[in-house]
Parts: sequence; C-alpha cells; structure tokens
Amino acid sequence: MKVIVYVEGRSDEFAMQKLLEPLLQQKQQEGIAITFHAVPERENMADNKRALLIRMPQKAVDTLRNQPDSVIVIVPDLYPQNTAFAHTKPQQLFDGIRQNFREALQKKLGNIAPELLNRFHVFCFKHDLEALLLAAETGLARQLGKDRLRVTWNPNVEDQNHTEPPKRVVTALFKENGQRYKDTADAPRILQHHTYQEIADRCPQCFKPFVAFLENLPSLPTNGETL
Repeated sequence: MKVIVYVEGRSDEFAMQKLLEPLLQQKQQEGIAITFHAVPERENMADNKRALLIRMPQKAVDTLRNQPDSVIVIVPDLYPQNTAFAHTKPQQLFDGIRQNFREALQKKLGNIAPELLNRFHVFCFKHDLEALLLAAETGLARQLGKDRLRVTWNPNVEDQNHTEPPKRVVTALFKENGQRYKDTADAPRILQHHTYQEIADRCPQCFKPFVAFLENLPSLPTNGETL
C-alpha cells in the first residue's frame, strides 16, 4: 500500500518526516509506504493552501485511478480561514475538500466512483503546523537557548485563533529572543526532542486523529478521519 500525504509546504513535509519517523519505519516494515509531499511553493501561503484544496483533489483522481494500491491524504492548515471556499472550522474545511474531490470524480469519470472516494482522506493542522511546536515546549525552549519558556499562549495549543495563529506566536517568540524563525529548519529540530505520541496527546483535536489514522492502516474504516 502507498499512502501519499499532501501538505502545504516544505516545513510541513520535513517536520512530519522527522516527528513521525518511527511510525513511518514501522509501517514500511508492514508493507505500507507513507510519504509526504508539499505542493510547489508560492510566494503567498494562501496560494499554497488554495493549490492544495483545489488542485490536489483533481490530481488525486488520476493517482487513485492509475495506482489501485494507493491512498491519498490531504492535510492543509486551517489558517488562513475561508481560502478557496468558506471555512472557519475543521469540519467545514474537510467537507469543502471532499466536495472538490467529488466534483473532480464526476467531471473526469462521470460518476462518484465509491471505490476511489473510499481511498481519499482529509485532516488538518489547527490552525497550522506550529501548533505542534507550541506543544513541544522542551524542544522549543532548547531551540531558543532557554531552560524553559514562560507560556503566554493558550496552553490548549490547538485553541489559538485565526487572529493569532500558532505560527505567529512562534515567530514572535523567536524574535523576542533575537532569532529569526526558519520553519523548514527549526520545526524538525524542535520536534526531534519529542515522540509523536506525546505531541498527538497534546494536540487531540486535529493532529491526534491523523496519527491514529496512520497507526491503524490498513485496518481503519474508510471514514476514519471523521472527528
């Protein structure tokens, strides 16, 4: 089985490969190859998200049709809200992506093709990847050269908001400590000090269901992404 996970940017790709490395290796031994792929970089992160929400469901139709052993997973950020279609909450985002995929199926195949629909799954980071970094307090402190951090953000890290999403909080922390946050380098380094189970437990709303989906492959029911 091939599980192809599409994310918004290279920082998401690199961070997931580092954090989930033990799980990916375990699944590889079970005959399940899980790979992460970022959409081509755009100047505006909203354009990256738009490409993931609109173009990847269309591409997924061809991949699933031509590779019968494949599963497609799309994992965007919830932030910025209302990109490509109206959404402020995870379920609205999931529903919109699934609708785009159904429309692509109808356009390309002339029907919904349940056998392909069952191999298409959606999750998200709430509100972005950096929620995981706020959950990784030990690694974040080390990267900033601190013994510990004074937590000024919502300790329920997935409960930040669209006005002050996690990436903005992390960027400000780096700036306060005289550093510049480089997501592709800093995110994997921060997360390497933690297990994926630890981070999943601290991010139970959106990241933990994604981890559970990967852990339970291939036995998970096809609608397992439902929160």
